[in-house]
Amino acid sequence: MKIDHVHFYVEDAKAWRDWFVRHLGFQVVADSAIPSTFLQKGDCIPLEGRNDAHTCTQVVKSGPIYFLLSSALLPSSPVAEFLRQHSPGVADIAFCVENVEQVISLAQVHGAKVLQPVQQHQYGQKYIKWGKIAAWGSLSHTLIERGVGGDEEEDIASSFSSSSSFAAIDHIVLNVSAGDLERAVTWYEKILDFQPQQTFNIQTARSALYSRVMVSGNGEVQLPINEPASANSQIQEFLNVNRGAGIQHIALRTRNIVHAIAQFRASGLSLLPVPKGYYLEIQQRKGLPLSTDELDAIAAQEILVDWKENTFFGSNNIIPVLLQIFTQPIFSQPTFFFEFIERRYQAQGFGEGNFRALFAAIENEQIKRGSLKDFG
Repeated sequence: MKIDHVHFYVEDAKAWRDWFVRHLGFQVVADSAIPSTFLQKGDCIPLEGRNDAHTCTQVVKSGPIYFLLSSALLPSSPVAEFLRQHSPGVADIAFCVENVEQVISLAQVHGAKVLQPVQQHQYGQKYIKWGKIAAWGSLSHTLIERGVGGDEEEDIASSFSSSSSFAAIDHIVLNVSAGDLERAVTWYEKILDFQPQQTFNIQTARSALYSRVMVSGNGEVQLPINEPASANSQIQEFLNVNRGAGIQHIALRTRNIVHAIAQFRASGLSLLPVPKGYYLEIQQRKGLPLSTDELDAIAAQEILVDWKENTFFGSNNIIPVLLQIFTQPIFSQPTFFFEFIERRYQAQGFGEGNFRALFAAIENEQIKRGSLKDFG
């Protein structure tokens, strides 16, 4: 399993297409509705009702990452219905699977609702099959199976530009209501064969959250799930504003985060500042695996740093380093944001130090918005 694409429902698809191009360096794949020729390139993204007059859909890509951006042209559009219930954001996460009929049959056995039965599109000797199931809240998952020859797979892979800022979607984070975390974990275990990995219990003097990291059977997809552990938690604020569960953020993996963030700042992208004193604490931690110049460059871009002591990569005792930074919410309300992440020397998991620093940084933004009282 791997992530094929992510589908956003927004108020103005063309404006958000331009936002991704201007701020994150994405490329435009197609204008308006997805044309049938797009289905025949091997980069097929199935979209129910494409070319329908009620919905405008734009497609942008960066390396292997595809985002669909849809907005309503008529009140009958499914986008209009979604936005009547929720803030703009992620409506569907599409996964590539080996056998779509098998996955959907298993999902049905465990009670999943099928939104779209399996369909097939044949072109030459190749084919694509897809279906869709309802997931948590208003989220859905499109499940895609491709019959693509080895040569074309190589052609597609080689088409991913090395100049792209992003190498992959690293993880996607789902927020659920208080008391729903274990139910959501069980849902992804039974329906899509995800397995729980890390567990976090993050608490400050002001608020708290619980989190479980779910990983697909092949390790390719990481899905942390959060629930609020206090009434004023940032997760609860998201749930209140979004009017229900939803995707809080998507992490995009980059090869050189310092260079990428410098470019994004120059483009006018708004990023979350780190808490005061953060880098002084980093310098005082045991075993800092960065040179002074490296840390200065990272600090200049306000990037979070984490590592595990006594964890090494290869035979040279190199310590893997996790580097992360987060945007401000990209829409008008404090819901969805992006994360950028670099995993140096195959750094694994999610650093608890960075998780706590993110939590504190978002709390500071909550205080500015007046949604969290500052007791400090």
